[in-house]
Amino acid sequence: MLALAPLLVPGASAFEFFGIKLFEDQSEIDADAVIGDPQTYTATLETTATGDVANAIRGASALIADQATPASGAAGLLARARSDYRRILAALYNQGYYGGAISILVGGREAANLPVDTDLPDPVAVVLKVDAGPLFRFGNVKITNRAPIASEAGDEVEQPEIAGFGAGLVARATVVGRAEQLAVDAWRQQGYAEAAVVDRQVVADHQSDTVDVTITVAPGRHATVGPVGVTGTTRMDPEFVAQQTGLIAGTDYDPDDIARAEKRLARLDVFRAMRIEAAGAIGNDGVLPFNVIVEEQAERRFGVGATYSTIDGLGIEGFHLWRNLFGRAERLRLDAKVAGINWPIATEEFDYAFGGTFTKPGFLNPDNDLVAAVSAERSVLPAYTETSASARVGLTQYLFDQLTLDGSAFYERSLFEDDFGTRNFSLAGLTGGLIWDARDNPQDATEGFYVNVTAEPFYEFYYGNPAFRTTAEVRGYLSVMGDKQLVLAGRAKVGALVGPAIDEIPPDRLFFAGGGGSVRGYGFKSIGVDGPGDTVTGGKYLIEGSLEARYKVTNDIGIVAFVDGGYVAAEEFPGLDQLRLGVGAGVRYYTGLGPLRLDVAVPLNKRPGDPDYALYVGIGQAF
Repeated sequence: MLALAPLLVPGASAFEFFGIKLFEDQSEIDADAVIGDPQTYTATLETTATGDVANAIRGASALIADQATPASGAAGLLARARSDYRRILAALYNQGYYGGAISILVGGREAANLPVDTDLPDPVAVVLKVDAGPLFRFGNVKITNRAPIASEAGDEVEQPEIAGFGAGLVARATVVGRAEQLAVDAWRQQGYAEAAVVDRQVVADHQSDTVDVTITVAPGRHATVGPVGVTGTTRMDPEFVAQQTGLIAGTDYDPDDIARAEKRLARLDVFRAMRIEAAGAIGNDGVLPFNVIVEEQAERRFGVGATYSTIDGLGIEGFHLWRNLFGRAERLRLDAKVAGINWPIATEEFDYAFGGTFTKPGFLNPDNDLVAAVSAERSVLPAYTETSASARVGLTQYLFDQLTLDGSAFYERSLFEDDFGTRNFSLAGLTGGLIWDARDNPQDATEGFYVNVTAEPFYEFYYGNPAFRTTAEVRGYLSVMGDKQLVLAGRAKVGALVGPAIDEIPPDRLFFAGGGGSVRGYGFKSIGVDGPGDTVTGGKYLIEGSLEARYKVTNDIGIVAFVDGGYVAAEEFPGLDQLRLGVGAGVRYYTGLGPLRLDVAVPLNKRPGDPDYALYVGIGQAF
């Protein structure tokens, strides 16, 4: 029996496995610190492994991954090689192979035995020889002081056996670490905040190709939440910060409550850095105090943005945000926009918008915001020209991380000029919405889904009409190749408006389609229903959808193919000949703020006046 017998690695550098240093070489070199003349090389892999194991070895090798980039002299190349001993060893352990051998030959000589000032040919041949050895499986596995099965909903933790920690299963090193974490989490979910692994015994038997593991957990004592202190505030009210955590003294400790508290504080958009930690040990009375440590960020923020399409022209927008107006994370944001800028310049065709939004977090509870907004705009569209002003006040409730509800009351005055003439409207009503956002990244989603449902009952005073408008949109994302290299994305939206005739409804409440966020290849809000003469007006019903295939060519560059479609109807949906389709392709340049987007689209069944193509530029995916 051998305790974690190491692989046969000549001169290998230190490798830490479950906190145990297996072997150590003080001559290890930091590759990033080596400077020298460029040393080119070719790297090849020779291994007895196949399939996933061979791929893991290849993926772990810096020599293979970086061979297109010359090393910093011979010393830099040898540093890469010595790093590869460690990386490949870890990859083998993670696949369940504990009895293999690694040899890295640089110019035919073992890299671990070469001095850093070795004279190497340029380029030099590097050969990685890896004998994976036998596959090891778990033999006897045990968790001492294992937590009982949780009795309350939400406290359940995945069983280690499901994670692969069981007799006869492949003895992957990562599974042992996962089993330890699950064993600790099971106690913490039941209120034992100081649960920890206090001992582990890992023994590899090279006669039977098995690994025996014993993990010992010390749960500590049960804890309840104590006082919540706050440090690091300058302008923020510390009592408000403690209140916004939602942590209540005397309740049982729950790590989920701590995670939710951190998300509540992050949502305030006030702190540059923030963490919640235990303020000492659990007392004799079982009380565990907590401390919120924060660092506030700048009180003001501003930003600018721009969009462009060959059909709708250039749009420029900006905002100014004041954070923490009165010491309780109150926010005031002013937005302004000028759009529809085309050549030749015609200012009377520009769109203008201005608005302000005030947000008061923690209005009724830590997950509730009061929101009040006013706005004014003038929009010049092919179907109508709008001049309007509106005000609304309402509440936003964050039910949990992914689900948000909002509701508000609003009033709006507007003047519209279109083919029905010049008309005034005065509206008052309610609007409500539900957003379920389960995307992995809102700016560049690769997995998950997004649902947005709205409902708006309102009354129009000039014509004396009640009406009801509703929409529902679903987006889905599926990664189907490699490490999110190919992503399929889909979007579907429907809408309906119940109420009076079209000529007695404000045009901005009717449904249109077309434009960069709708059916690409057509002008913004250019798809509607036939109005007076040869004009187009909005409809009372909408069906719209998009499909995209997003392929990442490199880490920075991606390409996209897409098809969009949309129907708009007055009272009943027209035949398929009225379905407007646009197809196209695009390029994405990925940045830390989201992908820069360039799309080119053409309308498949264009009408008189539709463009031959359209170009769209923006930040973020189309949906």
